[in-house]
This record gives sequence, structure tokens and C-alpha cells, in this order.
Amino acid sequence: MSKAVSYAQWSLEPYCIGLKLRSLRTQKRLTLSRLAAETGLSTALLSKLETDRMIPTLPTLATICRVYGVGLSHFFAEPARHTLSITRKAHFQASARGHESVKVTPLNEGQSAHLRAQMIEFSPGASSVAMNVPREANGLLYVLEGKLRLDAGGLHEVLEAGDCVCMESEMPLAWSAADKRRCRVLAVLPELSSHS
Repeated sequence: MSKAVSYAQWSLEPYCIGLKLRSLRTQKRLTLSRLAAETGLSTALLSKLETDRMIPTLPTLATICRVYGVGLSHFFAEPARHTLSITRKAHFQASARGHESVKVTPLNEGQSAHLRAQMIEFSPGASSVAMNVPREANGLLYVLEGKLRLDAGGLHEVLEAGDCVCMESEMPLAWSAADKRRCRVLAVLPELSSHS
């Protein structure tokens, strides 16, 4: 039978106070017993606070803050930005789009991200199809499977599975399957970039 969560626990959960307490202690390389000696609090109490089994009172938290040299705002500051988007494998297969020789699967579709992550798959036996990035390109390509041909400003490279390229270029770039076998690539590019 699970224990009911109090309103205080529920409302403080987003602040991750226990995790922040544990992180500060490990960053300072303090043991619980050393922190107990510094604060005058018991190791049992400190352990309960770090594992979220107990909510600290403000005086207790202020005592701990003095030892760590941080203010209470460290524990209660609202995050400036926090976005987490999970797309399950089943969704990737259902949302993949593109013609037969190249299939583009968006990995963060519908998110207000500044980056566009895609898995690009060149089908086995298909003729090489170039993916062009017009104008300035900043991003990353990681070869998951097969071989990828990268053409950039007169440079022609063949990348194999496990190879990665980070790009910062104002020259047109193109990539395609390097041979007739299937090639899968993870591409992370700015949202403003487009493939043609």
C-alpha cells in the first residue's frame, strides 16, 4: 500500500530539494557525518532530507545553506528553461515520411526547439540521393549504419557507421548514401535549415 503524498511534498517536488542537497554535498566532497558535524544536524535527518523522505524546515535549510555557501534561492529558483520531449520508437515508425529511396523520420516534431533532429534512411539498393543544406549550416551528422558520402566545398568524404561530423559552414553541403547498401544517419540541424 503506497503512502499518500502530502500537499507540501507534491508542491515542492518540482524543486528537487533532496537531489540538490545531495549534489551540493558530493560537490563539496563531504560525508553525511562531516555535514552533520558542520551543521549540528543528525546524519539520519540529513539522509532523510537528501532522499526526499522528509521536507526540510526553512531554519534547517538555512543552516545547511550557510555550510554550502548558497542562498535559499538555490533551492527555490524557478528553472529558466526546462523542456523534455520523449518520442517512442513506435511513433518514429508511424510518422516516418518521404519517398522510397530516402525516408526522413522527425525525432522532435512539434516541439518549439531551435534544433531539428531527424533520422535519415537511404534504402538498400536505392540510387544515391543528395540531401542539400542551403546557405549557412551548423549541425551534426552521426552515421548509425552503412556509409555516408559528404560533399562540402570541394571536399568529398566517406563516413562509416560510428563516424560523426560537426558542421559550421557557409558553403552548400550535400550528403548521400556512399553505396547501394542501406545507410541511416542521425542529423541534428538548426530549425531554419531545410532539406531539398
